[in-house]
Amino acid sequence: MVRRVRVLLLTAALLLTGSVIWSAPASAVIGGAKSTYGPWAVRMLIDGQPTCTGTAVAPQWILTASHCFYEQAQPVADKRISFRVGNLDMRKGTTVRPLPGKRVGSTADMMLVKVPKMNIPTARLATAGVRVGQTVRQYGWGATCTDDENACQSPVLKQSDLRVVRPDDRRCKGYTAPGGPDFCMEKVTGIPAGGDSGGPVMSIGAQGTETLLGVFNGSDRETVAQAGEVSQQLAWIRSVIRH
Repeated sequence: MVRRVRVLLLTAALLLTGSVIWSAPASAVIGGAKSTYGPWAVRMLIDGQPTCTGTAVAPQWILTASHCFYEQAQPVADKRISFRVGNLDMRKGTTVRPLPGKRVGSTADMMLVKVPKMNIPTARLATAGVRVGQTVRQYGWGATCTDDENACQSPVLKQSDLRVVRPDDRRCKGYTAPGGPDFCMEKVTGIPAGGDSGGPVMSIGAQGTETLLGVFNGSDRETVAQAGEVSQQLAWIRSVIRH
């Protein structure tokens, strides 16, 4: 079985080194491409260091992965977290911070975080599940290499296309299963990696018509990746962002 590396490992590495060396995203993601669109994409930082990606799903709510908020199994304090929003180049984005005590996790690997109102477009939420064979698009500012991932974090948003496969595909064994909260994808043009965790997996369509299908939460850095399915968590998301 291919060893799956959780993207949380990058967070630990970044916090240990205390710095990120910005390098040009030669091919973006790992084998993907530089994005020209993604106004709802959000970059998450801990202690000022980039760690994960997220999605604005309401003017005051960001959806990302729960595991991004833990360090050695301990919760990361709100005061250490910030988000960069409003620009495909995270260095030019606006900084927003979580409102204290206003983050809510789900039974899946998802976290909703309330922030001051953001003046950016928000992603439409999928109401139907993904289909086997469907091509989807993942966005993030994560690693563009497979060796030292904290040395090749992209300052600009990038993307990869993937194809949904059966949850019981042998390549996904141990990570997805029929009826589970995650769906499995195979590489088409690239594969997400460290720093992309929590980022949007979108349907492909004309700008402004795409929907948020999933929240990326892990990959093997080679051929397959997984994401939490938004349609399965839709009732929870809607109940949280109403408050």
